[in-house]
Amino acid sequence: MSQVEKSIEVDVSLRVAYSQWTNFESFPHFLDDVEKVTQVNDFILHWETKAEGVTREFNAEITEQIPDERVAWTTVGEPTWSAVVTFDPLDEVRTRVTLRLDYNLQGFTEKLGDKLGLVKRRVSGDLKNFKEYIESRGPETGV
Repeated sequence: MSQVEKSIEVDVSLRVAYSQWTNFESFPHFLDDVEKVTQVNDFILHWETKAEGVTREFNAEITEQIPDERVAWTTVGEPTWSAVVTFDPLDEVRTRVTLRLDYNLQGFTEKLGDKLGLVKRRVSGDLKNFKEYIESRGPETGV
């Protein structure tokens, strides 16, 4: 299993950053490989992704959710990965968002991409996308 952990500072309050990130259905706005996320119930998310021409659908279970602090989820079955996102207030209008992703890639191409650092670059890019998305939206939207 591989792991990547990256952080970014966003110029919004803790409440806004946490609320927007936990609006899981908005993920396609800032996670490049995510086509759609549907929150099935309080604990299950259905994901549709497309990366490098490969389309996948899978479920993930929210395993921990502490308001304004952290949220974690893990896939149910394949692919095998889990994520934890933490939110740390830097001041009233700035928040550090940290994403830790544990993953087990399948197939030669995915494993080669990982060795070349593609997953780390993707996580960095997704966090930058989140920063741009959240800062351009202003107050919490719920979308």
